[in-house]
Amino acid sequence: MTRRRDLDEHRRKLDEIHDIMNSMKTLAYMETRKLGRVLETQQKSVADIEAMAADFVSFFPDTLPADKETTEVYLLLGSERGFCGNFNESLLPVMESCIAENEGNEPILIAIGHKLHTALENEPRLIASIDGANVMEEIEAVLMSISETFNRLQAAYPALSLYVIYHSTGQGEEPQNSNQQVIMQKLIPPFQRYQGKQAGFSYPPILNVAPADFLLELTDHYLFAALHEILYTSLMAENYRRVQHLEGAVEHLEDKAKELTSQSNALRQEEIIEEIEVILLSSTNIDSGMDIGLGHTRTHATED
Repeated sequence: MTRRRDLDEHRRKLDEIHDIMNSMKTLAYMETRKLGRVLETQQKSVADIEAMAADFVSFFPDTLPADKETTEVYLLLGSERGFCGNFNESLLPVMESCIAENEGNEPILIAIGHKLHTALENEPRLIASIDGANVMEEIEAVLMSISETFNRLQAAYPALSLYVIYHSTGQGEEPQNSNQQVIMQKLIPPFQRYQGKQAGFSYPPILNVAPADFLLELTDHYLFAALHEILYTSLMAENYRRVQHLEGAVEHLEDKAKELTSQSNALRQEEIIEEIEVILLSSTNIDSGMDIGLGHTRTHATED
C-alpha cells in the first residue's frame, strides 16, 4: 500500500510539472506567431533601405569610409530564459571562427541574455552583459541598452566594426519545420558589399543634402531597422527552440506518467488479490470452526 501511494504521489507531481511545461510551450508558440507578423514587415523595411543604399553607393562610392584598422565588436544574441537546448552554446564556435578569420585587434564581446552571460562568465573579452527580451515588447529596451553600450565604446576607441551573431529561424513557418542556423552579419561599417556594383539606373538620385550627410542619415535608419529585425529574428528562433525542447519534455513526462500508472495498477491488483486471499482464508477458518463445533454437538447428542 505504501509503495502504491508513493507512486501515485510521484505521478501527481509529474502531472503538475507536465501542466506547467505545457503552458510554457503554448506561450512560446503564441510568441512566435506574434513575432512572425511583425518580422515580415520589419524585413521589408530593411530590404527597402538596402535597395536605396545600393542605388546611392553605385553613384557615390567615394562617400563610403576608407578601409582602415578597426577594433572588432561582437554582439552575441543569446536567450534570457532556459528550456531552449544549446541555443546559447552554439553561438560560440561561430564567434571563434569569425575572430580567427579576421585576425585583427583584440576583439570586444557584448552578450545579450542572462543564459548567455552564464556561458561567458569567465570570458576576459566580455565587456558588457545586457539583459535579453522575454517577449517582443521588451525588445525596445534591449535595443536602447545596446545603443548606449556601443556609444560608450565609440568614445573609447577610434574606429569600430560591429558583427552580430544570432540564430535565424530558417524558412519554415512552424517550429517543427524551421531550419535554424547561426548567422554572422556585419553591420558597421555598412553597405560595403555594394561598392563596385553596377548602377541600376541611368541617373543618380536627386539629393537635398550633401552625399556624405545623406549616407550618415541613411546609416542611422539602417542600423535602427536592421537591429530590430535581428532582435525579432533571434527571439523568434529562441521560442521555436523552446517549443521543440518543451514538446520533447512533455512527451517524456507523459510516457513516465503512463509507466507509473501501469505500475500503480499492477500493485493495486496485487493488493486486491491479497485482500481476496485473506477473505477466503478467513472464510475457510470460519467454516472449519463451524464444522468442529457441529462435530462436538453431534458427539454430545449421541452420548445422550
